[in-house]
Amino acid sequence: MNYENILIHLEDGILTLTLNRPDKLNALNMALIREVGHAVAEAQSNDLVRGILITGSGPKAFAAGADIAEFVHFTPAEARDMSAAGHAVFNTIEQSEKPVMAAVNGFALGGGCELAMSCHIRICSEQAKFGQPEINLGVIPGYGGTQRLLRHVGYSKGLELLLTADLLGAQEAFRLGLVSQVTSSEELLPVCRGILQKIKSKSPLVVAQIIACANAWFHKTEDGFELEMEEFGRCFVTSDFREGTAAFLEKRKAVFTGS
Repeated sequence: MNYENILIHLEDGILTLTLNRPDKLNALNMALIREVGHAVAEAQSNDLVRGILITGSGPKAFAAGADIAEFVHFTPAEARDMSAAGHAVFNTIEQSEKPVMAAVNGFALGGGCELAMSCHIRICSEQAKFGQPEINLGVIPGYGGTQRLLRHVGYSKGLELLLTADLLGAQEAFRLGLVSQVTSSEELLPVCRGILQKIKSKSPLVVAQIIACANAWFHKTEDGFELEMEEFGRCFVTSDFREGTAAFLEKRKAVFTGS
């Protein structure tokens, strides 16, 4: 696929996807969303990719919402199709077996906030602002915002934000648990890459299992406790389990192969 709206860079196991429409504050048009979905899906079968980092180009925005000019004249059926297509891509991110991290470097509004929330881990700069201001346009969030925001910050605060269109600054987003860390702008990408490098040193099989179990609980797709028991049992026939336990007993660092 030819990427025209995102930049792709693979280095040392980390695939960086940079939303690249800086003249529009990286607003999410459907072409950009499709490109992100394609890149994340392809990464699942690429053994060179061990983690995925999504960020925005320029200093002002991760993604400042959807591209309103693209859908302002849509019929209800076209709008629903657009929403369904976005949901499919964000679900692909959420269900990725490889960790997906959002490095939020500025505004993450509307679809941009929804994209960040579909990632497994979110870290932001001190300048970041999050919000779902769709109500100001006379429309509801269309890419999962009414669901994921409440799961991340709680029902009461999430509903308040959805109904008022108020924005969250970086520190309040951290306090509410929407992001796991706040950094300076200069340190944002190095910190994110450092975390992904640490995850890269673990068994890729176990990383995928942990993500699946966490998603089962968080999204209520299945009994997370039952899945954990099943996945725990599966670990015991893997080479990575034998390597990890041997390394512990021999007091050395484990070298996992993903088998």
